[in-house]
Amino acid sequence: MALHIIIDGYNLIRQSRSLSLIDQEDIQSGREALIRMLAAYKKIKGHMITVVFDAMYSNAVSRQTESIQGIKVIFSRQGELADAVLKRLAEKERERALVVSSDNEILNAAEACGSATISSIEFEDRISMASYIDNKGLNSMEDEEYGWEPTTKKVGPSRKRSKKERKQQMKIQKI
Repeated sequence: MALHIIIDGYNLIRQSRSLSLIDQEDIQSGREALIRMLAAYKKIKGHMITVVFDAMYSNAVSRQTESIQGIKVIFSRQGELADAVLKRLAEKERERALVVSSDNEILNAAEACGSATISSIEFEDRISMASYIDNKGLNSMEDEEYGWEPTTKKVGPSRKRSKKERKQQMKIQKI
């Protein structure tokens, strides 16, 4: 099952330490910086990525959808919040989706549909780590030096997580 990452664009930009500085200078530059960052991440991981932005910051009257550097970018309709678009996408994708936002209303709606969720800050940290590992070439060394060693020793919590929690954790580990 392919993972579809659905991102609350302005939420991620405004929560990000680096992107928020660019956004304060020029909102268009903030969007472009986010898309460049996501395109670089997509080259590493290959996940389908959709970013949703509010139309109130664009000149569009109808919903605009375009693909930029392999990233699907959606601007909501004039008068429509990106939140509504994000909720519809989460409902459509259900278990395949990983919704990125720090807005509790969006996260709760996505979880109710069966989608996994992650905060904007944690997602940015995971993107940065994936980029760092890729740049250092650690993926190839991982198998040799840090391989799994078989053992019968039991470790971890004594209580098994719920099925829903395990599914969400599996999706988050993919990013």
